[in-house]
Amino acid sequence: MAETKLSSFKDKRWSLQGMTALVTGGTRGIGYAIVEELAEFGATVHICSRNEDDINKCLEEWKSKGFNVTGSVCDLLFRDQREKLMETVASVFNGKLNILVNNAGKFTPKPILDYTDEDVETIMSTNFVSGYHLCQLAHPLLKESGYGSIVFISSISGLKALDISSAYAASKGAMNQFTKNVALEWAKDNIRANAVAPGPVKTLLLESAMKLIAGVDNVVEDIVSKSPVGRMGESKDISGLVAFLCLPASSHVTGQIIAADGGFTM
Repeated sequence: MAETKLSSFKDKRWSLQGMTALVTGGTRGIGYAIVEELAEFGATVHICSRNEDDINKCLEEWKSKGFNVTGSVCDLLFRDQREKLMETVASVFNGKLNILVNNAGKFTPKPILDYTDEDVETIMSTNFVSGYHLCQLAHPLLKESGYGSIVFISSISGLKALDISSAYAASKGAMNQFTKNVALEWAKDNIRANAVAPGPVKTLLLESAMKLIAGVDNVVEDIVSKSPVGRMGESKDISGLVAFLCLPASSHVTGQIIAADGGFTM
């Protein structure tokens, strides 16, 4: 009997069965991998993306795998669309949300002197302001669920100065500090907040930047060469850590900025 109870306890700590999650930017790259990871642990997931065709394609793929995933169109750059997204989530999940993964982001590498006001505003709004606002909107749903976990997808550029990424780094640095403030203020509501800071990860976003913008490939190669693990990251390297931070097994972990970078920033 004792062994059965212990097994049951472990299963609950390592399961997201019955829990709900919102993952922004969930149709590709790290976001896509996170959705699959959470769904495999039993969570019911809602995603958002700017492209409806991408959403529909992903939903068909996940349906064939037996995952319970829904989706809706949202450009997180705009406040009214963020509000509409959370209204949809509240309706789909009956007013309760367990997990919020702020994954969507914009990466536009340039030297400091080449950034325009519009560049900086767009990067900050997409990467930081949208996540800040979604947390505000999601708070009542997370609190109502009785178990809330927020995970921000940050970057090592928010921990260490890297070439041609000052605006992006500023947005991630702000995100890192906000993570700690959320963890502090909302612990009383049983809501945790953590950030995962990846190094270079093989995604279409990074590959496109490396091809189109001079200097990005050099920065990436330098980071990889100085990482003890000696390779570029993959989406699954990040998604597993994100899932862990959402599980009851990590219930004592909050306010942390965890680098997943092959040891580059250690």
